[in-house]
Amino acid sequence: MMQNWQEGRLIRRYKRFLADITTTTGEVLTIHCPNTGSMRNCLQPDAPCWYSTSASKTRKYPHTWEIATTPSGHLAGINTHRANALVREALEQNGIAELTGYEHYRAEVKYGQESSRIDFLLSGEAGECYVEVKSVTLMEAPGQGMFPDAVSTRGSRHLRELMSIAASGKRALLLFCVQHTGVEWVEAAAHLDPLYAQTLHEAAAAGVEVIAYRTHIEPSLSLIRLTDALPVKL
Repeated sequence: MMQNWQEGRLIRRYKRFLADITTTTGEVLTIHCPNTGSMRNCLQPDAPCWYSTSASKTRKYPHTWEIATTPSGHLAGINTHRANALVREALEQNGIAELTGYEHYRAEVKYGQESSRIDFLLSGEAGECYVEVKSVTLMEAPGQGMFPDAVSTRGSRHLRELMSIAASGKRALLLFCVQHTGVEWVEAAAHLDPLYAQTLHEAAAAGVEVIAYRTHIEPSLSLIRLTDALPVKL
């Protein structure tokens, strides 16, 4: 996925959806931070970061934070909205081995008993497959990718919805989109959200498929794309 990124240096993130950065020319900008999580282990003051710029005339903050440099020196795609776009791009290119063979997909389809929307509903001769996407940017120990980075009642709700789909005989799949260059596997962050960890274990036991794919991030080319599968430890 190509954008048009510019480099800066992080000053701080605050009020959840805002960040201040210094541009390469020394200008201080306030930019939009498109991440609802804690961004735990992603914030390193004065570290390089990259941002995109919207042509919209109506946006109060036209710049959007895309990539952070973590305290461990890795890159993290902190724009959680990119995760679905990355998966959509991979689906269109048959880049996810577990999800090939479906001719059609729809995004943001209403479903379930708890008023949810599934990220992607795939369909074809093989039937239907409900795909929920979660963005992973938390690394606690070297290689250890974790989700969520804070308590996520929404994440647990989505797992319950997927369990209901699996119980109905349809295919249900959770895909962790790993936007962190240091992550080598993914597991639940039980120390941050014990309920999510327990529900993930129950979902896997109930037939929900759980997979993870890493991303390649190359800021000099304004490039981020889904690449290969990573192990998931349940």
